[in-house]
Amino acid sequence: MSFPFLQKLKDKRIVLASGSPRRKEILSNMGLNFDVVPSKFPETLDKSKYSPLDYVVTNATEKGLEVYKRLLEEGQKVDLVIAADTVVVFGGEILEKPKDKKDALNMLRKLNRNSHCVYTGIALVYPKGESDYAISTSTENTEVVFRNNSDEDFLAYIDTGEPLDKAGSYGIQAFGSLFIEKING
Repeated sequence: MSFPFLQKLKDKRIVLASGSPRRKEILSNMGLNFDVVPSKFPETLDKSKYSPLDYVVTNATEKGLEVYKRLLEEGQKVDLVIAADTVVVFGGEILEKPKDKKDALNMLRKLNRNSHCVYTGIALVYPKGESDYAISTSTENTEVVFRNNSDEDFLAYIDTGEPLDKAGSYGIQAFGSLFIEKING
């Protein structure tokens, strides 16, 4: 399928500010040619100062700006930087990627038999004039309900390594989908 707006991007340098395999897959499925330049933004924002939606948008924006500015400083041409951030929110707590296997198990146990929200912020950074840039952002939020899962299932999942780079310690695109009873949004 070809969308007219995608044709306008055909000869542009698009940069994905992430090494995420899922994000690479999404852009590839759209038929976009892009470079991958993971952001070096440290993601150390104080979560207590943001709503979940503001938090993911701010993180995504900072990631995109870091890559955009770094590439320009290196003298590289950039037409569009795409950055994103995803978190899971349960009981008012923002859950990002787990620190280790123990943290992953603790997160999965919290989510077990419960409803939670997944928030994603997307930021597009692009040139505006000769020496300025513009930023466009958007957000998505989805409610996810976990079914009743056993620790044995969680431990087997953690051993795959999949949850260690996922917000909330699971991804709905692969094995993590086995824990989900329902998705709204």
